[in-house]
Amino acid sequence: MMTESPDDTGRLEREARVHKRLRELLLAFSRRVSANLGLTTALESLAPEIRSILGARRVEIWLHDRRNRQLFLASTSNGRSLGERVAIDDTTQEPARGLRLDRPKLKATVLAAPLRGWRRALGTLIIERVRPGKALPKAVRFDDAEFLEVSHDLARQLSVGIENVQLLEGIMQQRRLLEDTFNSLIDLVAVVDKDLRIVQTNEAFATRVGLKRTDVMRRSLEDLVGPETFAYVEAAGTWQGIVPAVQRRVEDAELGGTFLLTATPLTSQDGQTLGRVLVARDITQQTRLEAERAALTERLVQSQKLASLGQFVAGIAHEMNNPLQGVLGHLELLIEMTEAARPVRKELKAIFQEADRAAKIVQNLLVFTGSHRMSRQTVQVDRVLTRALSSRSAHLRRGGIEVVRKQGSGLPPVLCDPLLMQQALLNILINAEHAIGDRKPRRIRVTTASRPPHTKVLVTVQDSGCGIPPENLPRIFDPFFTTKDVGQGTGLGLAITYGIIQEHAGTITATNAPDGGAVFQIELPAAEVVVK
Repeated sequence: MMTESPDDTGRLEREARVHKRLRELLLAFSRRVSANLGLTTALESLAPEIRSILGARRVEIWLHDRRNRQLFLASTSNGRSLGERVAIDDTTQEPARGLRLDRPKLKATVLAAPLRGWRRALGTLIIERVRPGKALPKAVRFDDAEFLEVSHDLARQLSVGIENVQLLEGIMQQRRLLEDTFNSLIDLVAVVDKDLRIVQTNEAFATRVGLKRTDVMRRSLEDLVGPETFAYVEAAGTWQGIVPAVQRRVEDAELGGTFLLTATPLTSQDGQTLGRVLVARDITQQTRLEAERAALTERLVQSQKLASLGQFVAGIAHEMNNPLQGVLGHLELLIEMTEAARPVRKELKAIFQEADRAAKIVQNLLVFTGSHRMSRQTVQVDRVLTRALSSRSAHLRRGGIEVVRKQGSGLPPVLCDPLLMQQALLNILINAEHAIGDRKPRRIRVTTASRPPHTKVLVTVQDSGCGIPPENLPRIFDPFFTTKDVGQGTGLGLAITYGIIQEHAGTITATNAPDGGAVFQIELPAAEVVVK
């Protein structure tokens, strides 16, 4: 039976003590990584501690920077500058030679040990021993074989620790990248489970609902969005396999805007449905711009119609006006001064009235074509409106029509031609009278107002008639368009009104009120805005 010699026993005890101290050191290294959440910081104090345990002259830990094909000094015991770099192809350097080794190699007093992870090189451990002949404590006095074995075990354990930290850092970096990307999305994103409770969301969604992300978690989606949005997400469970996903445009009062919704089932790798993913793109501004663009296009088309027709009508109106005035003058003389005309005076008066009507139509055509020169003044719209209402007061009383007037306070004055503006308002009032017909109640509401910052004056005229048929709304301001019987209207009243308002840099719109009747609204710029 063989027995161990005292030297063998001492060697084993020495190795056991060193291995124990190295394990404690690596455990402390792992704790520092957890506390600092960084590999470089935790490595900085590791080399001096390894030097103390092994009684070495110098210890260096170099890490592999694969992207730049370099090694950089992450920890040293001799005051060398951290971060120093060497190329991995420079085999004159100890770290570069050590990176290519399979096992630790001792050359003279310098040991190079490769730090290797799973199928990749992590770096190099350099340990320089004390020169031979120098007295060392017995506890760290190793022969070459012992030193190689201890260094190999140290490099292996250190490699495991470094690789685990690098993998964890990579995972954390990817997670931060995904989270930053998720939160950088301007679209509202909410992930819900099968019970439609929120399990994840981005900052845009949390901000829109006015809560912190932590407060949104586990809340029911129904509590945070409008009913139409919730119903859309609820139905998304039936769309599995549909590509692309069904989209819907909704007005969501809870989220405060118009949104284009996309909801898709959230499925696992094995095909199990885990919940739904809602993406809501805010298209409120886009919708507003589209509406404004459509309105501008409509106004442009209307202006082009008026301009084209105006050029044609202006020539005819001027040519007709002179002979009509001659006819009216001769008829008036014939009726008043010629005895021979007495038997047919009634018929002549009828001819005169029709000729006068034709002359007024021609005059309207001249207004429509812009031949009337405007005389702009700074006036209050309510004063012009009062004159227009006064000129129709008798007709309104005879027709039993009540005028409900609401005047705004502090209205800014407007720059306009009072006569033309009165004509425009009068045309709208006459149109309202005719629209009421025999319907009851017989009422016209006239309102003037101004909204902050008081750069515009609004005039609204609403009648209690049957409203404007939807198919006629786009044509209501077209010249010669009328729904009245033949002989009851020329179709120029609203077209003239439109032209007058346009000449004053204003807008006029026609809609139907929810409770019935037509609503005409005029917007006129304040005088100070026009002057500027």
